[in-house]
Amino acid sequence: MRTNDSTDRARAPEAPQFRCEGQGRWRPADVRSAVRKAVNARRRALGRPYDEEALSDALLVATELTSNALLHGGGVAGFDVGMDGRAVRVSVSDRSDRMPVAVGPLDEQGRRRVGGRGWPIVCRLARDVEVVDLPSGGKRITAVVPVFRPAL
Repeated sequence: MRTNDSTDRARAPEAPQFRCEGQGRWRPADVRSAVRKAVNARRRALGRPYDEEALSDALLVATELTSNALLHGGGVAGFDVGMDGRAVRVSVSDRSDRMPVAVGPLDEQGRRRVGGRGWPIVCRLARDVEVVDLPSGGKRITAVVPVFRPAL
């Protein structure tokens, strides 16, 4: 049986996309603000509350992606936030071709390492994570974090 997406499936109302590219000086707070706006727009459109704990997870993922781009990726080259069904999709681009890596809590001398926990946090909290090399150099990391519970 063939279906026509435009008439046979109920679609969720579109939520706004938040995209920033170029030479801006974006901070984690900018990306977190875009996540909140996208989730609130979808909440209003659906008339359903989001999961507060899940939103906190999405905000932490946005913070980690942005902080890692600033600390390890040569700065934030851009970001994109939008909704993907019941989840928020956060993409952060940086200027580095280096892939993210998880490092242990101890250095080579057995001393406690400062940092190194952001990437494992992103991988644990996100439903999907994708790292893509950009044609102009650098990479884009996209994480999808569910924030709405399934409708009953």
